[in-house]
Amino acid sequence: MGLTVPTVQSGTTNTGNSTDGTSKTAVDYQSFLRLLVAEMKNQDPTKPMDSTQYVAQLASFSQVEQSVQINSKLNDLLTSQTLSQADALIGRTITSADGTVTGEVASVKLYSDGIIATLKDGSQIVIGPGITVQPTPVEA
Repeated sequence: MGLTVPTVQSGTTNTGNSTDGTSKTAVDYQSFLRLLVAEMKNQDPTKPMDSTQYVAQLASFSQVEQSVQINSKLNDLLTSQTLSQADALIGRTITSADGTVTGEVASVKLYSDGIIATLKDGSQIVIGPGITVQPTPVEA
């Protein structure tokens, strides 16, 4: 009786709420546990599982658990990096990639898929490739 390990996936949302990605991972992790327990309960007592297969399945279980933990730590690291990047933009002058919008950043809003800077004049710029960031000139 073979064991199929579910794929661990992490989703993103545009709402800024990361619980959807972590709950999808938790569902896959819980599915793996249920599958392993069900397989052990339903094995034929006259032909018990080979100890080699059992050890291989336990190793797979450990690997899935470690993957979930690594993904969680990587998400934390990316969030921290994004917060640092956003903080560094406040008070700086940025110009959009097409050069049409320029101004001093008043605030930033973080989303799971990027950062949007709101300028003092109320306009918004998506932070991405091609934007220019400069120190804000000191007015005399």
